[in-house]
Amino acid sequence: MRLPASSGPVRRIIGVDPGLAAAGWGIIEAAGSRITHIAHGCIQTKANTPRSERLLLIYKAFKLVLEEYLPTESGMETLYFAKNITSAMPVAEARGVLCLALAEKGLFVHEYTPMAIKQAVVGRGAAEKAQVQELVRLILGLQSIPKPDHAADALGAAVCRAHDASAAFLVSD
Repeated sequence: MRLPASSGPVRRIIGVDPGLAAAGWGIIEAAGSRITHIAHGCIQTKANTPRSERLLLIYKAFKLVLEEYLPTESGMETLYFAKNITSAMPVAEARGVLCLALAEKGLFVHEYTPMAIKQAVVGRGAAEKAQVQELVRLILGLQSIPKPDHAADALGAAVCRAHDASAAFLVSD
């Protein structure tokens, strides 16, 4: 799973897995046929902290990540909820502050469904989470699966963005 050799200059991509309790981020560089891991992490907030303070913490911490790593592109997993819409609201709010921080840096938010990320990383949209994480590890040449899971998911979103030269997986652009 490599980019075509004609993909041009180095692209520094930040992938984001939005969440209120844990917002994952991952930075990669894509150039030619190479995808290189730069960094990854997770911004965690405590459940007993007022939501507005948690959102502010995510916003400030994410801005520091953007200032340190200076990405030129972004890829974010779309909001997904199966049964519980009330749990989606806090995630949507966290996603909003993450999008705001990206917009302030002039970065357009490229959104990808979980299925599109699985397809880009594993080659199969119905892949299991463990398969995606293992392929992220292999693609990026890492010794172990990135932890925590939210950071691994964010790296998957970044890899999806790197493979998105044809916009085949794009939800909104």
